[in-house]
Amino acid sequence: GAADAREGAGGGFDRWPAEAAAAYLFDELTGGTGPEDFVLGAAARALLDKFRRALGGSDYGRDLEGLIDLRARRQAVEAWLTAYATASGSDAAPGELAEAVAAELCPALPRYDGDAPLTATVDGLLGAHPRVAGGRLELRLDEFLARTARHTAHDVPGFRAYQRRRGALLDAERERLRLADHRPRVMPAFVRNRLVDEVYLPLIGDSLARQLGTTGAGKRTDTGGLLLLVSPPGYGKTTLLEYVADRLGLMLVKISGPALGHSVTSLDPADAPNATARREIEKINFALAAGNNTLLHLDDIQHTSPELLQKFIPLCDATRRVDGVWDGEPRTYDLRGKRFAVCMAGNPYTESGERFRIPDMLANRADVWNLGDVLTGKEDAFALSFVENALTTNPVLAPLAARERADLELLVRLAAGDPTARPDRLSTALPPAELDTVLALLRHVIAVRDTILTVNAAYIASAAQSADARTEPPFRLQGSYRDMNKIAQRLRPVMNTAEREAVVQDHYTAEAQTLTTGAEANLLKLAELRHALDPAQSSRWSDIKAAHLRTRTLGGPEEDPLTRAVAALTVLADRVAAVESAIVRATGIETTAGGEGASR
Repeated sequence: GAADAREGAGGGFDRWPAEAAAAYLFDELTGGTGPEDFVLGAAARALLDKFRRALGGSDYGRDLEGLIDLRARRQAVEAWLTAYATASGSDAAPGELAEAVAAELCPALPRYDGDAPLTATVDGLLGAHPRVAGGRLELRLDEFLARTARHTAHDVPGFRAYQRRRGALLDAERERLRLADHRPRVMPAFVRNRLVDEVYLPLIGDSLARQLGTTGAGKRTDTGGLLLLVSPPGYGKTTLLEYVADRLGLMLVKISGPALGHSVTSLDPADAPNATARREIEKINFALAAGNNTLLHLDDIQHTSPELLQKFIPLCDATRRVDGVWDGEPRTYDLRGKRFAVCMAGNPYTESGERFRIPDMLANRADVWNLGDVLTGKEDAFALSFVENALTTNPVLAPLAARERADLELLVRLAAGDPTARPDRLSTALPPAELDTVLALLRHVIAVRDTILTVNAAYIASAAQSADARTEPPFRLQGSYRDMNKIAQRLRPVMNTAEREAVVQDHYTAEAQTLTTGAEANLLKLAELRHALDPAQSSRWSDIKAAHLRTRTLGGPEEDPLTRAVAALTVLADRVAAVESAIVRATGIETTAGGEGASR
């Protein structure tokens, strides 16, 4: 009866009250006070008693006599009881009213009074909820049990099924978009050194602030710009960006310049010449579509087309719009007001030794920094960074990476023989034997560091020269963090100077093997930089430089004979002019404009 009484309000049958009614009937028929006794709450009985006394000579009985259908009878009884409760100002709850309707529909059933309270009030509740008013919750047992039963049987399984379905869809979409590839991963060996704190982070931070916007009282609403990091390979451009993206909580989308190649000039994946290039173009469009909290990193841009790089010029201006293709449809990405940044990185020195140049309009708008060059006044921090970055590669020095930075700087000064450095100023004292071991290894590391810096300077100077102005073959051996780490991991405290220099020589001999015909010249240049040329090597190096000058002057073997002949005549004329100048200087005679000689 109660279930049937509840059915009509919503226009459909609700199976949850029906199941509760079935459970009640089973309990009454199997364990009640009698085989045919049914409970009736005190509030429902009081409502019925008052209702029956108030009927008087009403038409209530006649209305029910003509109704045979139980549904129609229930509707009539509910209408009469509801009208009475409203007119009399009764505070009967919906559950009590439904119980009274059920009892009225089955007057012949024996009933017994239930004296258990069905309502309670919970006080002192915090928070906002539709059922909580003024910190009070009015609770009715039958309604609460029905609601919790529905929640347990329907809502919880449905919510868990929704979570599983949502998780499966998200996993599939993550797999399709390869989101795991765009999560910044800082290398365990990364050392946040003094150069990063004092130089790199301020430079990159200023550029990213212009691109992402800032927070606080001086918040920037206008965004724009582009960060361009250039340096020879191995100076930590990618590692630094991984760290910055991780600390800022940005999704890092890395694009491979060699995978794009020089032939890709469009942001339409359909125009890509191969599957690898198409995947990189799709990643660029994905980053642009994602927009917020994204750092787009184009790596090794020296291998890409300048026409492709020009697509990003609008990001440097207030327009902040880029045209691309998403899911096969042309799309304009509007990045105004979004936390989106672009960083391009590359080696400014190509394989031929020429400086790489990006499009002028992009270069004029980008923040360009060369991580391989030493900034004025930061030479010490740059030199120390080679030692700091190499700490984790050697088991003897690895514990120093976890100590205070001041301790490392003090140990470096001790190893370098600084008379003002004292070991008792370490934050945590080292045992004498361990201190001697660390200092012995640091001396080797510092010596290697000096060689690496010399090679670095020679590489950059050589790569920046024009081919027409070279007086010796190009120097292509590098002095990067990567070279420093490879050598440092092979050093041991017990080594002597000769053994240490042998490690350096072995490293660069192996590196030079990739230069094929240029290996000899590069190794001789390295020996010259290290002041290690013996007489035979010095003579050979002079011959190589002379041959290089002769080849550059006369043209390479790829030149046609006529061009080489003209070049030879030019050289002969220069030599004759040089002889004439020498004779003039030796005799002290000048030739006047009129052709006459005059003695000095």
